[in-house]
Amino acid sequence: MVNGYQFRLYPTQEQAQTLLRWIGCQRLIYNAKVSEDRYYRRFRKDQLALTGLPVPIDQTYSQYITERTSFLREVPSIVLRNGTAKWMQAYRRYFVKLGNRPTFQKQCGKQSVWLTSELFSFNPERDFSTGELTGYKLHVGTRKFPVGELKVKAHRTFEIPASIHIAIHAGKWFLSFNAQDDTLADFKEEALLSHYQQYGIEELESMTLGGDRGVAKPLVTSNGQIFDLREVQKQRIQKEYRRKLRWQRKAAKRQKNSRNQKKAYRKVGRYQQYESNVREDFAHQTSHTLVENPNTHIYIFEDLKTKNMTKRPKVQQDEQGRWQKNGARAKAGLNKVILTSAWGKVVTYTAYKALRAGKIVIQVPPQHSSQECAKCGYTDSGNRPSQALFHCLRCGHERNADYNAAVVIKKRGIQWLKEHHEPKAKKSVKLYRSQLGSERSEVTPVENPISRAGGNTNTQGSRKQEVLAARLETPTSAV
Repeated sequence: MVNGYQFRLYPTQEQAQTLLRWIGCQRLIYNAKVSEDRYYRRFRKDQLALTGLPVPIDQTYSQYITERTSFLREVPSIVLRNGTAKWMQAYRRYFVKLGNRPTFQKQCGKQSVWLTSELFSFNPERDFSTGELTGYKLHVGTRKFPVGELKVKAHRTFEIPASIHIAIHAGKWFLSFNAQDDTLADFKEEALLSHYQQYGIEELESMTLGGDRGVAKPLVTSNGQIFDLREVQKQRIQKEYRRKLRWQRKAAKRQKNSRNQKKAYRKVGRYQQYESNVREDFAHQTSHTLVENPNTHIYIFEDLKTKNMTKRPKVQQDEQGRWQKNGARAKAGLNKVILTSAWGKVVTYTAYKALRAGKIVIQVPPQHSSQECAKCGYTDSGNRPSQALFHCLRCGHERNADYNAAVVIKKRGIQWLKEHHEPKAKKSVKLYRSQLGSERSEVTPVENPISRAGGNTNTQGSRKQEVLAARLETPTSAV
């Protein structure tokens, strides 16, 4: 089974500058492909010679190496090639409706470079006395473009991967990759569904756990467990948030693009990363606790559409055209709580950890789960007199609102399972080594080949200048 790994990386200052240049050049190629694609799609309907011709979707990049972009020759061609391969992979995701068309990558936030096996190697380290393997050293670069050995803090063993990602975020470097792990079981979701559908209702109730995700409490389960951050963590998050705001104000007052402003923004990123790390740790610990329970084999959650729930409210105008209040400020506060509650991560991490253990996660429709009585099934908005209390208007059943909703979700999941629903087919896009092309390929075989010399001569001749003028950026030495 394929497993994901992420380790801390500790390059020297000189190595960091080289890696930053690689990151910038790969981002430049990716953005140039996005700009070129938008150019063709914009003018193919307006230019008579281009009408009816398909937009070229290829992995060429040599047209971007000019006198103005001579710095692209100072990095390995594999780095540039992988930039076009990333763009192609993003377009393949669009073709199977897994995402939108590729968009421009920004210079802010987390930055990474994708390296294939031509640019790195793991050198084994062995104990001199016993000869046992103690770890690996990561060597990056080629003879012409050397980077050297990078210090990696690997906290677990792994197989040698085919490609790696080196990323920097808030001043910290990371190494991430996927590799085969034969120690993990490889269960199929379809087989597990067929297996658990054979059980009776009483057996399913004993092995099923329902979970209600809310704003006040991130997760409440049908067996009475409450998963939430500790008070000290909440206090530290608020403290780091205030520090982040203070350094944002300092950065805004400093000279634009100066070294001091970049230092201030790095501190902003570090303070913001603390909350992200706490939420990440909470999601992992919560999912681990759920999956490690030997009595639970099926986990039921609401199929919450977080993206739809956190949309901005629409603007409102009266008859005279004056803007009215639409609750945007209150909705922004609610959106922040939802987005920082780790709703999606808890379900995602529980799903893949459960699959490894031969267990399964099911998501059911969330409509009126907080208004339905877990005892008699009566649904009414009046059943929820307060945020924490549930009181059924028909049978008088009274319990904690989140616990009642967790029991309702559990019953819906068991009913869904007994109705023999087929699992949704999961779409995926894989990029194979044969699709990358050679190291310095000018043109790679593509799905929709097109002659670049065709069409209006003047328009085609100015394409390169307009693309470069619109999106050209020189990689900097700091991110």
